[in-house]
Amino acid sequence: MDCHRSINRRRNWCGGLFLFLSLQLFTPLSQSAQEIRYLDLGEAILIARQQSPDALIAKHRFRSSYWQFRSYRASYLPLLEMTGTLPELNRSISRISLADVEILSERSYADYLLSMSLSQRIGYTGGSLFLNSGLERLDNFTDSSTLTQYVSTPVNIGYRQPVFKFNDYRWEKKLEPMKYEEAKKRYLEDVEQVSINATNHFFNLFLSQIRERIARINMANYDTLYKIALGRFELGKIAENDLLQLELQYLRANAALEEARIDVENKQFLLRSYLRIKEDIPIRLVPPSNITAFRIDYTRAIAEARKNSSEAMSFERRLLEAEREVNRAKMDGRFDAELFAVYGLTRQAAELDQVYNDPLDEQRLSVGITIPIYDWGVAKGQIRMAQSNQELVRTSVEQEQIDFDQEIFLKVARFNMQSEQVRISAKADTVAQKGYDISKARYLIGKISITDLNIAQTEADASKRDYVNALWTYWVNYYELRKLTLFDFERNMPIQVDYSFLL
Repeated sequence: MDCHRSINRRRNWCGGLFLFLSLQLFTPLSQSAQEIRYLDLGEAILIARQQSPDALIAKHRFRSSYWQFRSYRASYLPLLEMTGTLPELNRSISRISLADVEILSERSYADYLLSMSLSQRIGYTGGSLFLNSGLERLDNFTDSSTLTQYVSTPVNIGYRQPVFKFNDYRWEKKLEPMKYEEAKKRYLEDVEQVSINATNHFFNLFLSQIRERIARINMANYDTLYKIALGRFELGKIAENDLLQLELQYLRANAALEEARIDVENKQFLLRSYLRIKEDIPIRLVPPSNITAFRIDYTRAIAEARKNSSEAMSFERRLLEAEREVNRAKMDGRFDAELFAVYGLTRQAAELDQVYNDPLDEQRLSVGITIPIYDWGVAKGQIRMAQSNQELVRTSVEQEQIDFDQEIFLKVARFNMQSEQVRISAKADTVAQKGYDISKARYLIGKISITDLNIAQTEADASKRDYVNALWTYWVNYYELRKLTLFDFERNMPIQVDYSFLL
């Protein structure tokens, strides 16, 4: 069925339940209408998404992921640092080598150092480029005087490059954006889970309120029937056993009403707590009488889930992480080399105003290598373990992908079936209610026994609960499909949010 056409064709499946509710559910009990807060399912979900504990946890979890991603991006921007030693005082006895003689000499000096450095990580190569400038003052103390020297480094530019080392920077540039996108999708899924939780709390209370109303009406009916039966018994028209059965049903209805009241108070507290509603006034739920009748195509749902869900993205991320660990095992513990090169200017002087005059150039170049001769198979074992783990991850991801597709298939099948179940339950509710009304009328004129009336009443009560449960299942299935696919099939568009409002 075309989704756009199905959205425009709404079916009102109120059934006998909502005829019943129109007469009973919105009739005030002991409170006036001003003292009751009416709440429908859409409003409950909206409040839950804004202020429920789960919604706030999801928001702060996303913020944490956002700042982690910001920190990653900032780590690739130029870093400006200032370091200083103000001062370093040293008075000690040190060993000094002079020609072929080593002597002990007393040293006493103060060292002052101030430097600025600018560094930049090169993610593609794994190296780092740096630029620095500094000034140092050294005061050597003797018994009679102080010898002061200045050393300046007006500019130094250098580069450090690992040649065969594992390049963590390159893998970060692949994985960190994926993690952030996964966090975005997980936030949307958390919001849909909030909708599911709110729906469960809503229908838990709604079903309790239905039970309370049923119990109230049953008690009133059995009170009337019992009084009529008393008159008939005094006239000898019914047996004492029928009178006792009615009295027992009346007592049971009274006990059921008290139990239903307590259950309503408990479920109302749970809903109010989840929605963080502070007003201590009774909540009366407005039933979701209208549902949109449309079908979801399984292949479309699978395609949207693979494109939008965080779980599908996690499959790709986990495979990439396993590949990274294999690369790490191959690069670590093997032949290694590092290049270090610096070019700059430097000057030494006894006076501060001379330390920047005619600086000398300075060059440094070093290439260090590490060659493992024999490691008793350690590196080879680490590579084999990483490769085995990669195969394990690949197998696990393939199985989870199959299970994920199967879960979506079942959810789609249940949702497509549930709209028909709602229609059938609504019709059954109407039929059962009419059957009870007819049975009650026939009992009053003595055409059926109290046993037949009890059966009709039990079937009417069960049909109302079944209809509410069918509605409950429909809405839970709907939001579960939204969570799995991150797609709004009713509006035919992906689920989106403005993330800037979360920060």
